[in-house]
Amino acid sequence: MDATIVFSPVTNNTAGAAVGKLADAEVHFGDRSLFAGLKLVGFSVWENRNAVRRVVVPSRQYAVNGERRSFALIQPATDATSRERLEAFILERYQAFEAAQG
Repeated sequence: MDATIVFSPVTNNTAGAAVGKLADAEVHFGDRSLFAGLKLVGFSVWENRNAVRRVVVPSRQYAVNGERRSFALIQPATDATSRERLEAFILERYQAFEAAQG
């Protein structure tokens, strides 16, 4: 993947930090990409009470008949598993980031 994942860890001291949120993440596109020089923001890494981690992707909220819903801004174009691969890649990079932090 010609991209780098950049993390901003959430600490207990972060104002308004939600319980279980570990970090915000950005995808910085590499020089060989059509998106060179750009970044995609809005990802976050979460851990639930059972220590299961997941990635939340950028989304937009909207309302239908007064009910709030959200629409993920990352959608598969052809391969239905492509979003899952991106989420797994972010989790893998977060694990490496944590290990490097000590």
